[in-house]
Amino acid sequence: MPLSHPVSFVSFAPFRSLRAIVLALALTAHAAAQSPARIVFSKSFPGSAPAWFAVELDETGKAVYRDAPDDDNPLRFELPAKDTREIFALAEKLEFFNRPLESKLKVANMGMKTLRYEKGDVRGGTKFNFSEDPDARALADWFEKISETEQHRIGLERTARFDRLGVNKALLQLESSWDKNRIVAPEQLLPILEKIATAQNYLHIAQARAASLAERIRAGKTPK
Repeated sequence: MPLSHPVSFVSFAPFRSLRAIVLALALTAHAAAQSPARIVFSKSFPGSAPAWFAVELDETGKAVYRDAPDDDNPLRFELPAKDTREIFALAEKLEFFNRPLESKLKVANMGMKTLRYEKGDVRGGTKFNFSEDPDARALADWFEKISETEQHRIGLERTARFDRLGVNKALLQLESSWDKNRIVAPEQLLPILEKIATAQNYLHIAQARAASLAERIRAGKTPK
């Protein structure tokens, strides 16, 4: 018997799509909550060298260094667990950058520093030129040391490749920073130091200095 009214068939495809979107958002939120906490530090100081740099560090110790905003080939390395814990402990003392750190004192331009913290839904960020907070200064100094280390790495790799006569000068500068305890995660320097120490096309004095620095790093010896 024919139906007097046509039956309309409702498509459930839109509901399935909506469910997929909700599920994807939930999975994304879960992944963000499970991902390691991250601190991003950058400093802009025109006229200095480098004029800008940024360090991204997560709580597992993995770090990325850039010395230009458009740097598409950043340096990657890993900080020791002890150093990483100290940096994140300072961030916690600073309430994960959810309070102002800028001093009200009138001081010269010392470079604008930007700090950002990310851990799931927990976010924080602040900027300062100069802070009277000792924890803020200690944290900024950590990232300054990281930048100094990476600049030594960049300079040493460049001179080793293009200016072999300048290698010893670059090593002297590295050694000076080492003696002042300004080198962070020195193991990252071992490949270039070992290359200089064993290659025959560098000055003997440079080879000896590179070998000495590499030995101190491997032995875990730090300046007093």
